[in-house]
Amino acid sequence: MLSTTEENYLKALLQLTMEDGLKPEAGTNELATHLGVKPATANDMLKKLREKKLIHYEKYGKSSLTTQGRKLAIDVVRKHRLWETFLYEKLGFSWDEVHEVAEQLEHIQSQKLIDSIDRLLHYPTYDPHGDVIPTASGEMKMPYRKTLLEEEVGHTCKMVGVKDNSATFLRYVDQLGLSMHNHIRILAHQPYDNILEIEVNGKKASVGQRFAENIIIVCDDCERKPAPKKRRKN
Repeated sequence: MLSTTEENYLKALLQLTMEDGLKPEAGTNELATHLGVKPATANDMLKKLREKKLIHYEKYGKSSLTTQGRKLAIDVVRKHRLWETFLYEKLGFSWDEVHEVAEQLEHIQSQKLIDSIDRLLHYPTYDPHGDVIPTASGEMKMPYRKTLLEEEVGHTCKMVGVKDNSATFLRYVDQLGLSMHNHIRILAHQPYDNILEIEVNGKKASVGQRFAENIIIVCDDCERKPAPKKRRKN
């Protein structure tokens, strides 16, 4: 049995490292900032997790999850995202309300309850924010997706997720009339300050870099492009 705080640290390490596949480890200061604690506090908890053989760690250095630590972290993420989906689909919570409640519910230890929710929801693969829900066996395949800021002018894309699931950001998305699976057309890009001119549901809007970096999309136009023809060998 792990404490709520221990589970939160494991989940944070997963989010900062293995989940996005960009790097295998995270620094103590980075983890402390992510969790909103002092580096000394994070250092103390990391030592406890190392003693339980859940992480690899050197004092005030880099941390990474062991195989068992990653398994436990994925289980917490799975519960969190299933609870978000349950609250959204079955209890009428909006997508900007589910995260805070799921933060509390993710620490419930009943595996039977979580498996029952999964079955009730017909085994969903994504939560309301477009994040992958790990399977019961711990698989968490991360599809390649890019952000709105990376899309080319003139292309039409589809919103499939958000990086920032804070209530403030999600309400801003709602104010723009944008929701999951909406199509977005990139009208113009101002390089100086990274302002994008976009069109959503027939309405035009200007969005900044921070917003565009937090909208995850797939490119409709890219998907329609035919594969390049192979050259014949002479």
